[in-house]
Amino acid sequence: MVEGKKANSSRIKLNTLLNIIKVVSNNSSIEELLKTYSSVLLDEFNISNVLIFNYDNRHWNIILRHGIDHNACEGIDPERDFKNITEYDSISSLDLTQKLPGLDYIIPITQNTKPLAYILIGDDNEGKGTSPIIKNLNSIQILSNHIVVAIENKRQEGMRKELEMASRMQSLLIPNADIFDGNPNIAVCPFYLPHYEVGGDYYDFDYLSDDEMFFCIADVAGKGMAAALLMSNFQASLKALFVPETELSTLVNRLNKIIVKNSNGERFITLFIGRYNFTTHDLRYVNAGHNPPILFDKDSMRLEYLTMGCPGIGMMDDIPTINEGHITLTNNSKLLCFTDGVVEMEREGIPDYGQTVVERTVCDSQPVRENIQSLLHELNIQRSNTALLDDVTLLGIDFIINK
Repeated sequence: MVEGKKANSSRIKLNTLLNIIKVVSNNSSIEELLKTYSSVLLDEFNISNVLIFNYDNRHWNIILRHGIDHNACEGIDPERDFKNITEYDSISSLDLTQKLPGLDYIIPITQNTKPLAYILIGDDNEGKGTSPIIKNLNSIQILSNHIVVAIENKRQEGMRKELEMASRMQSLLIPNADIFDGNPNIAVCPFYLPHYEVGGDYYDFDYLSDDEMFFCIADVAGKGMAAALLMSNFQASLKALFVPETELSTLVNRLNKIIVKNSNGERFITLFIGRYNFTTHDLRYVNAGHNPPILFDKDSMRLEYLTMGCPGIGMMDDIPTINEGHITLTNNSKLLCFTDGVVEMEREGIPDYGQTVVERTVCDSQPVRENIQSLLHELNIQRSNTALLDDVTLLGIDFIINK
């Protein structure tokens, strides 16, 4: 008789776990997974009280509360209170009984030694024989692990989809150099490789009028989604503010105020922005804390770094002085702009390797497009290169002077 009960109990537990696996395999939502988990604990194991703290890569959150008063858990910090919990334990041993009424045991769920969740459970079986938690501990642990890992996978899948969408949206914001096809005064060649799906680098160019263009390259301090969001905001602001009548210094000041407000002083942007007149050959620019671009005169073979400007955008509430650079081109020239992901490339035994390669590569009579291709090859700039630690952006411009 006893053996029959044990066999029946084992079958119930096996069927329960199989049903959970089926729910997980059916691509159920996080809400459905938690509802199923709560129902199984109550219906199959007679566990009435459950609380789940889950880590979402930023914060600890309560994602399930059943049978527990909403005022419970006040002052509980999983990072602090549960940091030494590496295996199943009783709440009483943590000296947290008063803060966690109705809960008796804690089950940590980890992945690669990092805690994903803490599951706290309790029952109202006091004084009525062996606790259902103790009787079913192994099954509850297996069940809990399946659910938490499924929730984590679901969250990661959601993040991947968001990143893919953000990457597609970001690619739509990148201008096409074909807009200058047929213009005998200019040739533009860009290159962009984000370190992650989305990045904090940015380049842009367009006509300001029939006789003038603008171009810029920028880099948000940091990487990933936060940097990409700030850069998208910056790009929209620049597009809205930059009209032919706007002086570069005025534009930079206005952009600075916007970024200070939107980033709460926590991030800044380095920016190089210029405007070029096809008729007068006047090149005006402001370098706001960015890696100085290289201007190379193909006839005189003279190289110049464009450094005039101011501190980075968002570094201070108000920029006290903005020094605008002004050069009138007299010969065929080319400009190579780049972000620090290029010049910070390293090679053992060669100091300033990336910067040296950039400078050496651009100093010839070839079009800037050829220079960029040479740079990509020599520095092995491609997604499969694990030595790349940052976004990589290049913007090359050939200025063609028809004498």
